[in-house]
Amino acid sequence: MNAAQWIERHADFTPEKPALRFFRAPETEEVWTYQQLEARVRDWARGLKHKLGVGRGDRVVFLGYNHPDLLALLFACARLGAVLVPLNWRLAPPEHAYIVKNAGAHVLIAEADFQSHATVVQEAVPDCHLIALEFTASGWTPHQAVLDASGPDDANPMVSLDAPWLIVYTSGTTGHPKGAVLTQAALFWNALNSLHLHDLTSQDRILSVLPFFHVGPLNIQTTPALYAGAEVLITPRFDPGQTLMLVEQHRPSLLLLVPVTMQALLRHPRWADSDLTSLRMVVTGSSVVPTEFIEGFHQRQLPIGQVYGSTETAPIAAVLRREDAFRKIGSTGKPALHCRVKVVDDSGHEVPPGTSGELWVQGPNVMQEYWGSAEATAEAFANGWFRTGDVGVQDDEGFLTIHDRKKDIIISGGENIYSAELEATLREHEALADVAVVARADAHWGEVPVAFVECLPGQTVTEPELQALLHERLARFKHPKAFVFVETLPRNTMGKVLKYELRQQAHLFAE
Repeated sequence: MNAAQWIERHADFTPEKPALRFFRAPETEEVWTYQQLEARVRDWARGLKHKLGVGRGDRVVFLGYNHPDLLALLFACARLGAVLVPLNWRLAPPEHAYIVKNAGAHVLIAEADFQSHATVVQEAVPDCHLIALEFTASGWTPHQAVLDASGPDDANPMVSLDAPWLIVYTSGTTGHPKGAVLTQAALFWNALNSLHLHDLTSQDRILSVLPFFHVGPLNIQTTPALYAGAEVLITPRFDPGQTLMLVEQHRPSLLLLVPVTMQALLRHPRWADSDLTSLRMVVTGSSVVPTEFIEGFHQRQLPIGQVYGSTETAPIAAVLRREDAFRKIGSTGKPALHCRVKVVDDSGHEVPPGTSGELWVQGPNVMQEYWGSAEATAEAFANGWFRTGDVGVQDDEGFLTIHDRKKDIIISGGENIYSAELEATLREHEALADVAVVARADAHWGEVPVAFVECLPGQTVTEPELQALLHERLARFKHPKAFVFVETLPRNTMGKVLKYELRQQAHLFAE
């Protein structure tokens, strides 16, 4: 048994039921029934196998916005025992090239907007096949040629739920992205956690507006909905006006947002007058959620559920369900149905309720490993528990509250920005002695990066020079919103930069 059977079974039971509605443009709707989705999955699997030689364990990369074919490719990989690697389209071309090379990808499927990115990727990984999704270009194979390929079968034998299915890259404190390997079993158990969180059934209609390259938008509601035989509405990108329109016109029952998109809806002129009565719950997560955002939705009688987790946990590790949403504002809920979460001290011993500590997670939804990095994998686990690095507390009822995310991670608009990656790039400037990047609270984005810069004696550098250094290397959303030039960075007796002191100062340098 493999996860592609989710689609096969629903195509058998309810062949004409809509599985996906794709709103390529606000007034343009494409409907894929479960029967059509299953046929597309089989066509992709046959073409990947017989035209491109994709076999068990091979990595297939997708670079594009939300699209039904991303989901079809995911389940095609399940049939073959292959692994899908969705790329964050907001990254810079060199970042894409690094990930594709690190993953050892066999195939890259890209949309037209990312043709130039894929060219950079091919220079770094010349053996990677380029597949053009809905466009034509010299040196590219049209996606239809893959779908039309002939072959004796469209699956590999004996592919089970133990097979790796998804690699989602998440940058680490070393400054290099790490690929969290999630098996088919991890997504299956994650789907069961989701069903419990949402009371999700085949009668539900899910509106998916956040990017599928993140494990949350892909796996908190979307893949669980397909497991349950529900209907998924998809937009290529988030637009607050379109989101409100779709809620009114298509009456979804569930919606996933991150804090920055919650704020965008709350600020939209049509927020107060939009008919949102079809939604029984809106779920959020990815960072500590401002109370005022939650209360803004509660004023419309929309309960805000929450998910706590990470890329490495597929991501559902703890959940705040609908019945607790109004009385437990600020909590991320209890450990998910098929997951364990404990709060521990610096020695790894569990602490009593009300005591702050690090959150450790255990469950069948946790990643198998970091791709190609036994050392990083070993560091991430302790006695079978995944060490999140996040600090929180559990109350007497078992509800968790997150105090701090990993201190070196800046969560800006739902995107993870890793200070070590910025620091490593900035240190390449010959005038810098050192640099430290920390988070500053921001009313719109939640957090933004601020860089504290120490120059070598007798050397100077300007902000535009540093911005230019970052421009070709890192995505724009990662760039610091302020550069603070200091004589010396604060350090302890071991020479380590005291980032907590810099965090205390960062708010002084707001725009």
